Amino acid sequence: MENDIIVNRVAGSGLVSLDLEEYYHPGERVVYDIKDNLFQGLLLREKDFREFLKTHDWSVYTGKNVVVVCSEDAIVPTWAYMLLAAKLEPYANVIAFGSEQALEERLFDIALRAIDMEEYRDKKVVVKGCSKRAVPTWAYMQLTQLLKPVAQSIMFGEPCSTVPVYKRPRG
Repeated sequence: MENDIIVNRVAGSGLVSLDLEEYYHPGERVVYDIKDNLFQGLLLREKDFREFLKTHDWSVYTGKNVVVVCSEDAIVPTWAYMLLAAKLEPYANVIAFGSEQALEERLFDIALRAIDMEEYRDKKVVVKGCSKRAVPTWAYMQLTQLLKPVAQSIMFGEPCSTVPVYKRPRG
């Protein structure tokens, strides 16, 4: 019994853990619904919209992550979204279009592209599966694409229980 040594095989396996939750942007998320700028809930009038753009206090979006949506089935020209982006850009941290999911994906895209993938060259990478915050499935897919050219292998789960995702072919 004295010679029984507990060996942590996971620690000695050379696995590197990557937790996408660590890349979750903590900043406030704000939805800007262009429906509030519509004339009779149907269409956007350029003159009224431009007046709104001039007088609105855009500083309220300082440091926030903003998704622009239109919750009404209305005629909104593309240039209106471009004008909103131009006004929000000096203040907002990130601007996205379409849905809160699109905003999360944009935030994760920025974070993932900032990772130095060389840290994972020729490594066995375990992408952690359980997290307290919602991580979009898209982020896992994007991470796989970014890791595949450099990692020896990619697994999903926890180091003690993984699902193989990719293994570089030999030779």
